[in-house]
Amino acid sequence: MFTGLVEETGEVLSFHAQPDSWRLKLRGEVVSEDVKIGDSIAVNGCCLSVTEMSEHTLVFDVLEETRLVTNLKKVDLGSRVNLERSLRNDGRVGGHFVTGHVDCVGKIKEIKHQGRDVLLKIEAPKTFRKYLVYKGCISVDGISLTVAEVDDQLISIWLIPHTLEMTNLVERKSGDLVNLEFDLLAKYAEKILLSQDR
Repeated sequence: MFTGLVEETGEVLSFHAQPDSWRLKLRGEVVSEDVKIGDSIAVNGCCLSVTEMSEHTLVFDVLEETRLVTNLKKVDLGSRVNLERSLRNDGRVGGHFVTGHVDCVGKIKEIKHQGRDVLLKIEAPKTFRKYLVYKGCISVDGISLTVAEVDDQLISIWLIPHTLEMTNLVERKSGDLVNLEFDLLAKYAEKILLSQDR
C-alpha cells in the first residue's frame, strides 16, 4: 500500500529480458536507504518487489503481464521513474490509498502552463472513466492527484510546482503514456452494488 506521494525520481540503469522474467535495475538514493530484499517499491505507480540491492541500486523482476499493462514497456536506459516506498503504519497518510496495481495506461493529450499553473489532460480508456469524479483521487505514474474535471474524453488535473519538481511529470509531453490506478473504494462500491442487483 502506498500514498501516492512520490519520494524521488530514480534513474533506470538497465531493463532487459531474462529467461523467466524481465530484470529492471535502477538507481534511487532516498528509497534505498532502509529497504530490504522483498520490500515493495512503487515504480511509476507499479508495485514491484526488491530482488537484489546494493548501495543506491535496486533490482526488480518484472512479469510480462506487468510490462504489457503499464508504461514500463517504454522505459529505457536513463529514463526517470517515480519512486515511493510502501506505507508505514507509524506515520501520517497524505495523498490517498494507492495499491500499486495499475489498472491501465492513459495518454497525455496536453500538458501546458496556464499562467503560473500547469494543466495536465489525460485520455483514459472508456471502460475506466466510470471511476472518475470531480475532486476524486487518481494515481498517475504513482502520483496521488486530484481530478479537476472529467468530460467524455479527458481527465483534467492541475499540477502544483512541488509535484513537477519531485516527479517525472516535468519531463512528460503530449503523446506520452502514463500508468493509471483508479480509486480502490470506487471499485469496491461498484462490486457491492452489482452483487445487490443480482
